[in-house]
Amino acid sequence: MYIELLSAYAEQTSIGANHMTLIWILAAFVMGIIAKKLNLPTLVGYLTAGFLLALGGLQSNVTIEAIGDLGVVLLLFTVGLHINFRSLIQIQVVGVGLLHLIISTIFFALVLTLWQLPIMAIFLIAVSLSFSSTILTAKTMENRNELDSYHGRLAIGILILQDMVAVFLLAIAGGGAPTWWALALLGLPILRPVLLYIMYEVGRDELLVIYGLLLALGMGWLFDIVGLDAKLGALIAGMLIAGDTRSDELYEKLWGLKEIFLVGFFLQVGLTGLPDRDGWIMVGSMLLLLPLKGILFFFLIVGFNLRARTAFLSSISLTAYSEFALIVTATAAKSNLVDAEFAVMIGILVALSYALNAPVSRVVNQLWQRFEPSLLRFERDVRHPDHEPRSLGATDYVVLGMGQAGTAAYDYLVSQGKRPLGLDADPAQIQNQLQLGRRVIYGDANDPDLWTGLDLSHVEAVLVTVSNTSAEVNAVKNLRAERFTGFIAALLARPESRTLLEQAGVTISFLPIAQAGRELAQASLGQTTAPTNSLS
Repeated sequence: MYIELLSAYAEQTSIGANHMTLIWILAAFVMGIIAKKLNLPTLVGYLTAGFLLALGGLQSNVTIEAIGDLGVVLLLFTVGLHINFRSLIQIQVVGVGLLHLIISTIFFALVLTLWQLPIMAIFLIAVSLSFSSTILTAKTMENRNELDSYHGRLAIGILILQDMVAVFLLAIAGGGAPTWWALALLGLPILRPVLLYIMYEVGRDELLVIYGLLLALGMGWLFDIVGLDAKLGALIAGMLIAGDTRSDELYEKLWGLKEIFLVGFFLQVGLTGLPDRDGWIMVGSMLLLLPLKGILFFFLIVGFNLRARTAFLSSISLTAYSEFALIVTATAAKSNLVDAEFAVMIGILVALSYALNAPVSRVVNQLWQRFEPSLLRFERDVRHPDHEPRSLGATDYVVLGMGQAGTAAYDYLVSQGKRPLGLDADPAQIQNQLQLGRRVIYGDANDPDLWTGLDLSHVEAVLVTVSNTSAEVNAVKNLRAERFTGFIAALLARPESRTLLEQAGVTISFLPIAQAGRELAQASLGQTTAPTNSLS
């Protein structure tokens, strides 16, 4: 597949083709900037650019198709790099994810029958519409610094489960039938040690990126040979090296590259043109049904004994149609399983759902505080896995955030005869710390209810070592709101964060890199390194 695309591209390269590519890039850039200024996801701008170019008489060609296909391959490869089976085997993730997928598919299938579509088209579109957006959720949660929170990990786990289903749906949508040689692919896991060895040998520079591209495209080509979809091969390639620290580095390096090439995919969809009247009716109908996705997520999450706050924050993030719906529909259209106009309709639907979700997600914590009394009555009266602490026990120091800095602070306090208690929002981190003999319980720095009702009279100090300024500021503000007058120390993520923390009520703040630099200089001068206690 890739060889044919590259050959066709080589045949058509000319000054005219270069000018056309410049027009595409300029249109995507301008509309992306406009979307960003309107606080909308840039994907909305890219799709709009494609629609405007189509209205101007321009059409897609092999160049934009090659760029778009590579973007989809890189998307699936990076998804594979982030698949953590430990996060998928949680009952809440599997239960909520599968039940939502089944119920949503049945519901959307019933609605789609009104358009008298073929059975295969109904199935593919209905399942696709059941997916939520991985890109949008990851970006909005990253902007709110909530990827490491309990509700963030729950949402990402559900999305990964959906993404795996989406890739197998792509295999169906791609058409064709696998050969018997496809069975040999079951032996791919034995290549993991070899692939990891090569990854470490290439180092951390641009060779690592080239290795990632080679692995994604090469595995896709191998799957294509045996009659399977190349995109499925890209996902499997990522899964083969997932879970290693170097694969996380590769993910970070490929993220921006993947985003650039995906612009080609969204432009390609937009260049298909706009739907007719019936198409707009379908888009409007599915958009009106969008809130039902979030409502179903909320009640399923609460039904699995999680808190109403977790359910609300997760469901809002998951209330959008997925880019995978667009990818699956576009692939099915190429295989003549659905009409090409459905890819355009799904593209518009995804863009509009992004545009609606983005502003709501930015104020989701404020919305929770407003609707908390009404939503709490749906919460089950059980012991929640994501419960906030009801008592701190015999504790005189609290360490909020049990990463490297928090763990070091905890251990030092123990060595000084103190009784610290660690709080962290990552269940896996809590389990690891408990196995090492430390007292650590669940606690979300962003949760305004974290300190509510706790007896803080015996707590001498709270050390805030979470990794982002927003969570630190929220934690300090909420502590002071509960009339805690004790010592609060916080690590600074960057120097300019100091003012925000001081306004929130922090006692003292530290910039670790500045302190380390001073102590390094002192050591080089043969001076005794006395720890500094603030940012000067």
